[in-house]
Amino acid sequence: MAKQYDPITLEIIQSSLQAAADEMFATLRRTAMSAIIYEVLDMGTGVTDRYGELAGSGAGIPAFVGVLDKTVKKIIAKFDRPGDIEPGDVFMTNDPYNGGVTHLNDMVLVMPVFAEDEIVAWTANIAHWNDVGGMVPGSMSTDATEIFQEGMIFPGVKLLARGKPIQSIFDILTANCRMPDFLTGDLWAGIAAVRVGERRILEIINKYGKDVFLYALEQYMDYGEQVSLKALKQLPKGVFSLEEEQDNGQIYKVTVEIKDDACIIDLRGNPDQDKGPFNMSADEAVVSCQMAFKNITAPDRIANGGTFRPLKVLLRHGSVFHPTHPAAMGIYYEIGMRLHDLIMRCLAEHMPDRVPAGGFASICGTLFGGIHPDTGRPYAVIEPELGGWGGSPHQDGMPCQFSPFHGETYNCPAEVAEARYGVTVDYLSFHDEDGGAGLHRGGKGVRIDYRIRSDNAWLTVAYTRDTFPPWPLKGGQPGSPNHIIIRRANGERERYAVVSGLTLHTDDVIQVMTGTGAGWGEPLQRDRALVQEDLKNGYITPEQAKRYYGLDKRRE
Repeated sequence: MAKQYDPITLEIIQSSLQAAADEMFATLRRTAMSAIIYEVLDMGTGVTDRYGELAGSGAGIPAFVGVLDKTVKKIIAKFDRPGDIEPGDVFMTNDPYNGGVTHLNDMVLVMPVFAEDEIVAWTANIAHWNDVGGMVPGSMSTDATEIFQEGMIFPGVKLLARGKPIQSIFDILTANCRMPDFLTGDLWAGIAAVRVGERRILEIINKYGKDVFLYALEQYMDYGEQVSLKALKQLPKGVFSLEEEQDNGQIYKVTVEIKDDACIIDLRGNPDQDKGPFNMSADEAVVSCQMAFKNITAPDRIANGGTFRPLKVLLRHGSVFHPTHPAAMGIYYEIGMRLHDLIMRCLAEHMPDRVPAGGFASICGTLFGGIHPDTGRPYAVIEPELGGWGGSPHQDGMPCQFSPFHGETYNCPAEVAEARYGVTVDYLSFHDEDGGAGLHRGGKGVRIDYRIRSDNAWLTVAYTRDTFPPWPLKGGQPGSPNHIIIRRANGERERYAVVSGLTLHTDDVIQVMTGTGAGWGEPLQRDRALVQEDLKNGYITPEQAKRYYGLDKRRE
């Protein structure tokens, strides 16, 4: 019977699933309460098949999209009795030990799609909530030592039953949040998004039939696997290893084995779990590996459940990449970024046409908050920051971009930040710190100045790539570090890469300095005209042009 299915129809169904995920994304963006969602797009949407395998995804953060299938599978496993899952139900989780994958601020909502009394698909979304309770405003502290200090934990619970809200869950949420109106607005935006996805999937099934729909998903998964296997055959084969010291003195290790039909990433030799929040869940470690795998195989092709069938990740329970409960995970994102960058650096020398030099490779999450001076209401925000990517054999690195984790996210406009937060954005531009010289130079990092407008504000940051800047290739220069400078109103200055709950007062300035990417190739080999153009456009200073590119010594 399967042979009778029209391949064009199957392609239309697969593309329609992608369109459904995109519409879910638009719905979440347009209805969310918090700027971190509707402006920065710190979110992800997706559709899975009935088993929880990713079938389609919206725009946004790739590392978030990789969470959704894992969440759905945990919900399916937990609610496994007849009647546990019914039409109209919506489930929520933020517990990294039980399908939440990331940290407690990232809430995942999932909804089953029923056709003819059978689950045929799931819709899902994830978004960062500004505050979910815990020991500090914003729910993220570098001082946390167990997950209970980081906020409310929802280990996969039913939020809506047959379409009706379970009021007790809503009451628990709002009672434990410092900003309940924002939480409620973002929650209903997530509910609206999964419902939109359900509606669109049912329209597809009503048009083409349930059996054709299910078969289209099976074929799509198989196609994803075929794309990955074809790409693996074109990669160099062997076993590649790397050890790299981190800013905190720990040594991270990775071994990557590439075969014609498999990629095995071994992380078992890594340090024991951190006593603080610098850990990541086993599922999130897999997400980092999936992103690296996709980078080196077919980055411009589809990504679904079948895409990652050839990938195997080996982890050690009790390590920083697979901690034991109740380890804190509030700063998981920096560990995930470190893992992704570690894998890419391990493979860079062996795949020079596919992997650029190191970039700033940090989320550079900047958390600040306090009482808004105009409204008197509390505010709490996390801003991921822009930075520079490394040069490649083909071109200069991209300046002023988010990390590879962030995909199609955007920086929050100064006008929105000033209206919604209690700050003034004094400055936003490239900086002039040394770093990134090369035949193809690294992309520029940025400087952003946030001026605090009220007393007793607070700041938490956890940047990596401060002690060890971005790594160069082929004779290029390292990039510049990620850090912040606090310029106090009295003229004093303080420098940090990691700090929690730092008290700030009126007219204190948070000066963010993100890394410039590393260079690729010898700087003195860079074309003189390009150096002069860089100088003209302000990408380098006259002193840097002289020191790294020998501009005063080179003749026409």
